[in-house]
Amino acid sequence: MLYTELLRLWHEAVQAVDAKDWQGALSKLEQISEPTSCTLFNAASAHLVLGQLDLALKALDLTLAKDERLAVGFFQRAAVMMQIDRLEEALSDCIWAQKHMRGNLVIDYRQLGLRFKLHSWQVLYNAAAVYCRMGQWEQARETLLSASQEKGGGRGGTTEVALNSVLKEEILAPLLVPEDVVFRPRKQDVEQLQQRDFLGKAKVISSVIPNDDFGGFEPLRLQKPGFYEPKVDGTQDSLYMRVRIPYMARGPGQLTVPGGAMVFLFGEERRDGMASVIYDGTRGLLPMSLLDPADVKISKGKRENKVPSGIPLPPGLKPPTRPQAQASPAAPPRDTPPPSYTTATHAPLPASEPPGYTVNTANEQHVVAPQGPETSSVVLKVHYTYTVTLSVSLDTPFQEVKKCIAQKLGQPAHQLRLRLKIHLTTVPSSTKWWHCMTT
Repeated sequence: MLYTELLRLWHEAVQAVDAKDWQGALSKLEQISEPTSCTLFNAASAHLVLGQLDLALKALDLTLAKDERLAVGFFQRAAVMMQIDRLEEALSDCIWAQKHMRGNLVIDYRQLGLRFKLHSWQVLYNAAAVYCRMGQWEQARETLLSASQEKGGGRGGTTEVALNSVLKEEILAPLLVPEDVVFRPRKQDVEQLQQRDFLGKAKVISSVIPNDDFGGFEPLRLQKPGFYEPKVDGTQDSLYMRVRIPYMARGPGQLTVPGGAMVFLFGEERRDGMASVIYDGTRGLLPMSLLDPADVKISKGKRENKVPSGIPLPPGLKPPTRPQAQASPAAPPRDTPPPSYTTATHAPLPASEPPGYTVNTANEQHVVAPQGPETSSVVLKVHYTYTVTLSVSLDTPFQEVKKCIAQKLGQPAHQLRLRLKIHLTTVPSSTKWWHCMTT
């Protein structure tokens, strides 16, 4: 169960207790799937007010199971035990309550949310009440005398009145935590349950478009290449104006505008009769007397043919495409097919000797053998998972070449297959490629 949900139900139950709605408080507490010792103690208090002693005792048992050192829980359960005549268990709870006070004369439970102070003399008073019900009047009187000698306030003459009652052999009523005193959640935690607007309301609009002074609010719209026109409420007057006659700029900040052009009006008319407008993506000044309101509610076909106005948007450019790989030149057709992999140079494995290494049929070795016209040896370049080179003489037999390659690659010679491939157009005729594969 989420702690926020537990906190909400706990707070609503406390509010019901303050309103004396004990049944409503129980309904809220029963909705808590993972109750704590504090919520269980509150449920026990509600059951006590409703006269449900058995349910109150059960709730207190669960409370002490959650917190076995809660002295006020033992104090409250001892009082309930006395009301249902389980006197020995009540006396035992008084002893446990005294033990869990750990020698303190008073325990203030306000830090845990319970506005109650448990005094040592109150525990002794309940123990004396148990002795009265057992008929042990002398033991009850001695216990009350010990309670009267305890330091600490809050008695107000209670022990003296109880001593007189014991001398008259009158049974004492047990002390209980007040019915409206329950565990309450922390005020700081309850305040966190209310939703907060951390972002607040937008006050300033910042635009990446130069000379953009538009200060309104409108929903996001898809921007298209062209000109951005601020949205105007239909109930307001149009801010688009049409220039009646051509105007030539006569001072700094003024615009040169042809007749009939559409401009967007910013602000109000100044004292000198000029108004700030935007035309063709540029902001400037025009005489207010030359501007007439323009009707922006025109058909779609006419809108496409009108003169662009407003604030220009950045140009829409397509992202660069992936460069096309150049196709390698095709090899010329050959008259004879390449030799088969199953050649006489391939020695099959003996049936009785399985290979002692992992077979890798996906690896291929390309052996390049460039031969110079004046040299008597050839340099072999083997392309494998790594590249190795070796030099052999021209008159070396094929099997010896194969053994040299196998020794260089660290592979058995009988596991290699070589294939001759000659490129007639790209390399000299003396250069040969031996393709080597492992099986």
